[in-house]
Amino acid sequence: MTAGKPEPLVVTLAVDERAQTAWNALRRRWFPPERLHVDAHLTLFHALPGEHLAAILTGSAEVAGGTAPFELTVAGVRSLGRGVALDVVSPALVRLHAALRTRWSSWLTAQDAQPLKPHVTVQNKVAPETAAETLRQVRRDPGPPTATATGLTVWRYVGGPWEFAAAVPFAG
Repeated sequence: MTAGKPEPLVVTLAVDERAQTAWNALRRRWFPPERLHVDAHLTLFHALPGEHLAAILTGSAEVAGGTAPFELTVAGVRSLGRGVALDVVSPALVRLHAALRTRWSSWLTAQDAQPLKPHVTVQNKVAPETAAETLRQVRRDPGPPTATATGLTVWRYVGGPWEFAAAVPFAG
């Protein structure tokens, strides 16, 4: 808790073990070790208000309960300028995010109110030359071409590391 206010909440997409393991391996290889506080992830919301944890868990469960696991496609690898990300494509993911964004619209930061641009950050906050070399390397082997979305995960942001709050599986 910071200054009497609960830490913000991060909501990520949970994926199958094969994809998660491969994405973690990429992140551990390329992410600056001193900044590597969390595993690879696809962030849906960066900073929901921590004081609304119960409502966020309820909303997550309601939406997830009406969502079957679905496929994601790794569409490519892109430069972040000072990092590298895997671009992910999934119409079902865009619909899921839109439903949650509508539900939580009054709580969203400017960043979280934007339409989703799904990606998994492999590397960030490095020199541009390092990022360019990483981009070349990761394009050669970006990991599995698909993943299965299996649910949502809610985390408390505690200054760098995240603290697990809840896993919310999709129906089916």
